Amino acid sequence: MTVFHTTAVAALVAAGCPAAAQSIDPAPAEPVAERTNDTSLTVGEIVVTGTRIPRSAGSVLSSIDVLGGDLAQRQSVDNTWELFARLPGVTLTDFNQGNTSGRFSIRGFNGEGEINAVKLLIDGIPSNANDGGMVFIDSVMPLDIAAVELVRGTTDPRYGLNNIAGNANILTRIGGSYLDARALGGAFGTYEGQVSAGLERGGFTQNYFVGVRHTDGFRDHADLTRRNLAGKWFYDFGSTRIGAIARYSSAHAQEPGYLTAADIDDHRSASYAISETDGGKRRLGQYSLHLDSDLAEGLSLGARGYVTTQFDDRYVRYSAKVAQQRRLTEETQYGALLALHYRPEVAFLHQLRIEAGGDVQIQDNKSRRWLTDRRVLTSQTRDHAFDLTVYGGYVQAVIEPTPWLKITPAWRVDRVSGDFTDRLSGASYEVNDYGTISQPKLSVAVTPTGGLTAYANYGRTFQIGAGAGAYKVPPRTSDLDPSINTGWEAGVKYVEGNWFEGRVALWRQTATGEIKRRLNDPNGDFDNLGRTRRQGIDVELNLRPLPGVNLWGAYSYQHARIATPDPATPAQAGNRIDHVPQTLFSGGLDVTPAERWRVSLWGNGQSSYELTANNDRGRFGDYVVLTGEVAFALTPQVELSAQVKNLANERYAYVWWDGTETLHAPADPRALYGAVRLRF
Repeated sequence: MTVFHTTAVAALVAAGCPAAAQSIDPAPAEPVAERTNDTSLTVGEIVVTGTRIPRSAGSVLSSIDVLGGDLAQRQSVDNTWELFARLPGVTLTDFNQGNTSGRFSIRGFNGEGEINAVKLLIDGIPSNANDGGMVFIDSVMPLDIAAVELVRGTTDPRYGLNNIAGNANILTRIGGSYLDARALGGAFGTYEGQVSAGLERGGFTQNYFVGVRHTDGFRDHADLTRRNLAGKWFYDFGSTRIGAIARYSSAHAQEPGYLTAADIDDHRSASYAISETDGGKRRLGQYSLHLDSDLAEGLSLGARGYVTTQFDDRYVRYSAKVAQQRRLTEETQYGALLALHYRPEVAFLHQLRIEAGGDVQIQDNKSRRWLTDRRVLTSQTRDHAFDLTVYGGYVQAVIEPTPWLKITPAWRVDRVSGDFTDRLSGASYEVNDYGTISQPKLSVAVTPTGGLTAYANYGRTFQIGAGAGAYKVPPRTSDLDPSINTGWEAGVKYVEGNWFEGRVALWRQTATGEIKRRLNDPNGDFDNLGRTRRQGIDVELNLRPLPGVNLWGAYSYQHARIATPDPATPAQAGNRIDHVPQTLFSGGLDVTPAERWRVSLWGNGQSSYELTANNDRGRFGDYVVLTGEVAFALTPQVELSAQVKNLANERYAYVWWDGTETLHAPADPRALYGAVRLRF
């Protein structure tokens, strides 16, 4: 690293972040015992606009991080996944290719799209594509976010499919009466308008959101326009609340393509002529019904039903050596989630909670590809139509023999069914018989003294094939077993008054028969990575040393290796898994120097990564990126702000190996944005 990198890393890791959740009318600080009753840390403030606190993972004893809505709402991002830069231990993969912009990953998994190991939910609704991708994250913009909840590890029994390394739930603003608008403009021809409004009368709440963002992009041929709409309607009868959410997003984007190593230094903003017709359009819809009811004393029910739709039409050419492709994806998913919560009174226990639930996720998918010449079809290479149903159930008990001991055993099982048709050949195939996928889990937390909680957990999760990889398509004729991930974690969380909060966690996760998609394979096949081992340590600190001063910092070390490779690739034994940086760090400082003023400086970074599983193409991708923000409140309702991203003008890029050469997607240079926000 350069001297600047070393200094910046030291500064970020030495810092810590605001950790208190508060309502619109600030309440007294929570007692220490209450704030150490779980294992979560909060970055920023959670603003409660309705009668229900936006938390869903209160019974999970794992490393949980919550991003407050105040931080999310004031960010300038082209893509909502970029907000995860504010959460510790998160790897960001920035393709910077129009609608195919990038994604986040955790716990030693990469964001390449080969293995998508995070279950994404929006207001509790499953929001992954069939391949595990996170396209639906584009349907939520920052001003509509109440909180983001990230659960790491293998111990959460609530979800099955895609919940390999954890899950992320984006909670949007529901309830309250308010009008919140934000207009932004800045670098690269960027402009944005967002309006979020709520109206609450009696037990009926209405919330609406409309947003548009356009940018010309730092690089040539990188225009992006996205429009989002959302409506949320809930009625609270007292013991029962029912509601509906409708969300729609459309986007049109150009793709600048990838640069060769020869041009990445001197022509970072260029786009080759081969990419001048690359790009596409994407339409997303998400519609859900919600029910929460207190059925009897100590017994409650939560139910969700949903439909999601995705239409993604993309033209892409990776290099001059290959033809342009058209990739057309159409997916309709629908399903339901149900959970019963029971709190019986047991004389010899301090507290007992029992939870039982289940879900079904049904997918109707079409994936088609063509070779094209400047968007003119020349030949079809894929025409897949396939159904996939994953259904499962779980039971969990939260047993507290005493106020200082919590034991949480759980068990989850899942089943898979479906069929696949190759419409080019007319042949149909069955899904692999994965059997009943059993996932035992156990968590323990001990609070021996006020402010200190020690916890440990164990659990299993699973991975199945994506696309054609889940079916017995020749030459595969026998059933494949699911890849089973077995993980454990041990951690300590400590809270001292209202000025210090910290957590340290050790973790390991191993997988049998891990598979990864061949991203550019027209057949949709996969490679067997073999038995893998991921392990690491996470350190997080939040400090409030003085009134109006908040510090935060995080450091993660992760070690992702191929323990036992596929017999066809024995030389990969012990190699690092590609595109996984070994170190991740983030931190920042928020200061209120005077009334009406707010000043913030924060950053994040990572070390370099290998490009291939063979570990023979060099290491790339390290960076440290800083962001600064200054805000002034003209009145209690009007705030002006300026934000400088990539403050030190770091020159970094996402890099991958296409089989013959490295291809590079440079990140944005220093960029200034100004915004005005109106709140009533």
